[in-house]
Amino acid sequence: MLLKRFWRFVPVVFLLAAQQSLAAEGDGLDEGMNNPGYHEKPAWFKNSFLDIREDIDEAARQDKRLMLYFYQDGCPYCSKLLQDNFGQKDIAEMTQENFDVIAINMWGDREVTDLKGDMLTEKTFAENLKVMFTPTLLMMDENGKVALRVNGYYAPDKFMAALEYVSEKKENQLSFSEYYKEQGGEKASGKLHQAEFLLKPPYNLNQLATGGKPLLLMFEQKQCKACDELHGDIYQRETTREQLQRFDVVRLDMWSKDKVVGPDGKQITARKLAGELDIKYAPTLVFFDSTGKEVFRAEAYLRAFHVQSIMDYIASGAYKEQPNLQRYLSARADKLEEQGEHVDLWE
Repeated sequence: MLLKRFWRFVPVVFLLAAQQSLAAEGDGLDEGMNNPGYHEKPAWFKNSFLDIREDIDEAARQDKRLMLYFYQDGCPYCSKLLQDNFGQKDIAEMTQENFDVIAINMWGDREVTDLKGDMLTEKTFAENLKVMFTPTLLMMDENGKVALRVNGYYAPDKFMAALEYVSEKKENQLSFSEYYKEQGGEKASGKLHQAEFLLKPPYNLNQLATGGKPLLLMFEQKQCKACDELHGDIYQRETTREQLQRFDVVRLDMWSKDKVVGPDGKQITARKLAGELDIKYAPTLVFFDSTGKEVFRAEAYLRAFHVQSIMDYIASGAYKEQPNLQRYLSARADKLEEQGEHVDLWE
């Protein structure tokens, strides 16, 4: 079925929790068809033996850094990245001058040697790096650490800023969000948004997490264009509100010194909790089960279908049976289409 083959490769603009790789059979493709919707990569992408340690060293010797581009065929956002971003001369030249770019198929079976020297398939390598959506770009430093993780598609101006941020080795000086704002990007409202679905303080997250509903913890900040867009559009939609009603929802300012009782039952400031949970981006959505254990997180700007699907994925408990979110998205999209509800990825 053509529709099922398309949705099997649904792209998402955000990331994430670990996924489990699944066997090739039963993945919705016709027999012998491994790459529907193939998108041609730029000729200047590196042809690699996929020993990531060697690739990092080779890039460093040329005063470059390594960029891992995780893709899946049939992904319109991947196509947009290749055409609208790498198709621009200044971006292509900036990338070639400062990076070795290696394409990794998140469902692929080519052999990769990771930073530990272990040999594994592309899809297991992607899983270990918690790559669940495409495109995902990991820009690595000389020691194999991720200098910047780009979850999803960045418009050309923001993508160029990301290239400059990593090539100038700014990652230990300030966050990319701070850097981008210094460059004049993302004019935000400067406020935290209020909404009736948000619980009011004081917050006992341990009590909420072990209550009747799963806990959804939203980390936001005042200077956050993506937060503005989520509250101004996606959270206003009736279908999103229906999903939100299935959770106890708490919104925290990731830089605030306001005190809360954390999921472990200990009092802590929102800022320190964000640090302990390794929250790097605003907005980040963190989901907890009834034992207070984190079961999923999303760390980037999402489209409406993906926000709603992730909430359904957790609230329904589907994550316990289907650890691969990408496959869940595909099945949910198929089901909605069969019920006569069209899913538009671009809304």
